[in-house]
Amino acid sequence: MSTDVTKSPAVVPPGKSGGGSSDSGLLQLMLDGLRRNMRQYGMLIALGLIVALFAVWTDGVLLEPRNVSNLVLQNAYVLILAIGMMLVIISGHIDLSVGSLTAFVGAFAAVLTVQHNVSWPVAVALSLVVGAVAGGIQGFFIAYLGIPSFIVTLAGMLIFRGFTEILLEGQTLSPFPSGLEKMGNGFLPETGPDTNYHNITLLLGLVLIVFVVLQEFRDRKRQQEFALDVVPRNLFLLKLVSIVAAVLVVTMLLASYKGAPIILLILGGLVVGYGYLMRNAVFGRHIYAIGGNLPAAKLSGVKDKKVVFLVFLNMGALAALAGLAIAARLNAASPKAGLNYELEAIASAFIGGASMSGGVGTVLGAIIGGLVLGVLNNGMNLLSVGSDWQQVIKGMALLAAVGFDVWNKRKSGS
Repeated sequence: MSTDVTKSPAVVPPGKSGGGSSDSGLLQLMLDGLRRNMRQYGMLIALGLIVALFAVWTDGVLLEPRNVSNLVLQNAYVLILAIGMMLVIISGHIDLSVGSLTAFVGAFAAVLTVQHNVSWPVAVALSLVVGAVAGGIQGFFIAYLGIPSFIVTLAGMLIFRGFTEILLEGQTLSPFPSGLEKMGNGFLPETGPDTNYHNITLLLGLVLIVFVVLQEFRDRKRQQEFALDVVPRNLFLLKLVSIVAAVLVVTMLLASYKGAPIILLILGGLVVGYGYLMRNAVFGRHIYAIGGNLPAAKLSGVKDKKVVFLVFLNMGALAALAGLAIAARLNAASPKAGLNYELEAIASAFIGGASMSGGVGTVLGAIIGGLVLGVLNNGMNLLSVGSDWQQVIKGMALLAAVGFDVWNKRKSGS
C-alpha cells in the first residue's frame, strides 16, 4: 500500500522576499546551461582569455589597428583551409595533402600569369578548377575504391609537392599581376565623408551585427519549435552581447586603419555560406550523419560515397583558394610554400571542437580554432618567443583541446 503525501509550499518568514533563492536558482540554471554547451563555448572563452592575456603582455600592441589588420592577412589561408578540413573531419576522414596542394596551385597560377601572361581572372578560375579536380581524384579513391583517406592524402601530399618542384624548377616565381596581388594584400577602397574611419568597413560591420543577431534569434526559435534543448535565456543574451561587442571592436579597429582587407570579405562569405550549408542544407546533415554513424546513415538512404567524394572535391577547391591567397600575400610562388599548412588546418579544426570520431564540429568552431592559433603565433612573435618554443606551445594547445574533448565526452557519457 502506498500513501500520497503532498508537501506544503515553503513558508517565507516575515520580512524575507525569497529573492536570494530566485537569484541562486537563476545562476544555477545558467551554470547548467554553460556546462551542457561547454564544447560550444569553451574555446570561445579560451580565445577571449588568450587575446586578453597577450594584450596585457604586449602592452596593448596586439590590439593596435595595424596589428589586427596584419593578423587577418597573415591567417586568412589557415582559416580557409580550416573550414574545408572541418567538413572532412566531420565526415570521419582526414586530409594530409592540403599544404602541398596550396603550393601546387600557387605555382600553377604563377606559371600562367608570369610565364604565359594569362589574365589573372582566368588564372584564378583555372586554379580553382585544378584544385577541385585534384580533390575530386582523391575523393574518388577514398569514396569509391575504399582506400583509407590517410593513405590517399599522404600520397597526394608527396605527389603535389613533387609537381610543385617540377612546375617551378626549384625556383621562386614572381611577381603576380597587381589584381591578383590585391587578393592577398588589398583593402576595400575608401569612400564617403571624412569621418576618420573607413566608412564602408563601418557599414559592413553594422550589417554583420544585424545579420548575426537575426540569425541567432532565428536559430533559437527553430530549436524551440522542434522541442530541442536551448540555452537559458540569460546565457543566450550574454552570448549575443559578447558576439556583438567582439564584432564591433574588430570593426572599429579595422576601420581606424585601412579598412577591411579584401580577403576578409572572401572569408566572411565562406563562413556564411558554409555555415548555412552545415546548419540548414540536406548535404550538411548528410555529412554529419555519415561521420556520426555510417551504418545508420546508409540504412537511412544517405549516398555516403557521393557525399565523401564531394567533401574532398570541396576541400581541393578551398585548398586552391588558400593557395592563391598565400601566393598573392607573398607576391611569389615558392617550392617550399605550404609546409605544415595541413597540420595547422587539422589543429584548427580540433581546437575548434571537432571530434576524432567524426560527426561533431561547426564552421564557426573551425574559425575560432584558427584564430586561437593565429593569436598565439602573433602574440608570441610580438614577445620575441623563439620558433622552437612556439611549436611546443601550439602542440600543447592542440593536446589540451583534444584532451578536453575526450574528457567532455566521458563526463557526458557518465
